[in-house]
Amino acid sequence: MDITCLVAKRATCLRRQVGAVLVMDKRILATGYNGAPSGLAHCLEVGCLRERNQIPSGERHELCRGLHAEQNAIIQAAFHGIRIQGATLYCTNLPCVICTKMIINAGIRAIIYANGYGDELSRQMLMEARIPVRQWLKD
Repeated sequence: MDITCLVAKRATCLRRQVGAVLVMDKRILATGYNGAPSGLAHCLEVGCLRERNQIPSGERHELCRGLHAEQNAIIQAAFHGIRIQGATLYCTNLPCVICTKMIINAGIRAIIYANGYGDELSRQMLMEARIPVRQWLKD
């Protein structure tokens, strides 16, 4: 989880820094942090669309320049041809429902997260998919 928190520091989101690390057999497969797609201006440079439009956290995810950390980790693995089926996702935040649907279809088998995220549908879907979810409690 320490590595996940370090990855989060690369985030270019003005609202929240999130990191994600996919691990299998004690090996890091891919990492991701929240920010704009490759080659596009970051919110640090152009400002936050969500702030400008006063969109509350957890709502209208599509109205954002950035990708979530979990999405970027999954995309990074796909881009490099790395199989993530059966992997564990370490994330600084519990995934939102959009990321949860991607996690389920990617075959990720467990989630360990540091902080909560108020998305009840995400929790329900993870439970229905029988993906174990555990909060990491710092020693």
